[in-house]
Amino acid sequence: MKSVDLEVKQGDFFGLLGANGAGKTTLIGILTGLVKKTTGTLKVFGVDLDQDHNLAKQLMGVVPQEFNFNMFEKVIDIVVQQAGYFGIPRQQAMEKAEPILKILDLWEKRSSSAMQLSGGMKRRLMIARALIHEPKLLILDEPTAGVDVELRRSMWDYLRELNKSTTILLTTHYLEEAEALCDKIAIIKTGEVVRQGTTHQLTQSLAIRIYVVQLQSDPPQDLKINGYVFKTLPDGQLEVQLKSDQSLNELIHQLELRQLVVRDIAPQGNRLEQLFLNIINGKNET
Repeated sequence: MKSVDLEVKQGDFFGLLGANGAGKTTLIGILTGLVKKTTGTLKVFGVDLDQDHNLAKQLMGVVPQEFNFNMFEKVIDIVVQQAGYFGIPRQQAMEKAEPILKILDLWEKRSSSAMQLSGGMKRRLMIARALIHEPKLLILDEPTAGVDVELRRSMWDYLRELNKSTTILLTTHYLEEAEALCDKIAIIKTGEVVRQGTTHQLTQSLAIRIYVVQLQSDPPQDLKINGYVFKTLPDGQLEVQLKSDQSLNELIHQLELRQLVVRDIAPQGNRLEQLFLNIINGKNET
């Protein structure tokens, strides 16, 4: 890791993005005390990690990439035993575990061994275990890897609700997930933060935005509007490139002047993904 200057504020849903080997997991390892930093200061809600490591750890809940619980233990025992590490009595832990397991759809599986769970259920068990001591900061390292689309969406809803009371730091390779969930994002490349800001600021910084336009009628083959680049797609829709100083409203207005009625308009693909690839590949993204 190089010098990293990063601030996650209380209440943030903060995304940490980067290619494999960029340093995301190392940074999380330093934050959780699993990797020793060589210099610098790290604080969790004002608590210095070096001066009061135990208190700092109590403020954090961590969901790592790899399953790291005993596959032969029961679901309820995995969660309750985690509470014991933070001094929570077993009876109190059982009471706290029930609503968490219910909202994560694991209550009916509480007496099953972890080995009997699907991959998605194991992911949710990791989240339940991380939340049992009510941390102020939840660190999610690829939390939806291997989870099907439907379950991923339901987990998004749960995380959005959880973010109302808990600060969340997320790493993910699903860039549409980061754009949908995170209000702030930092992109790491070769061990240093190369871009950070609000999700809106970052996606709006793209020099060129690409949209797909569906018209009420077939577009003319020779459509030309000064300043816009068009391409007719095989399904009859239009692909249009907008520069940073061009607006969608003006595009729609220009089309209407030519008696072309817009039925639908949407970004092509994921804007955050486009920005991410530009940065990782060393292109000029702004």
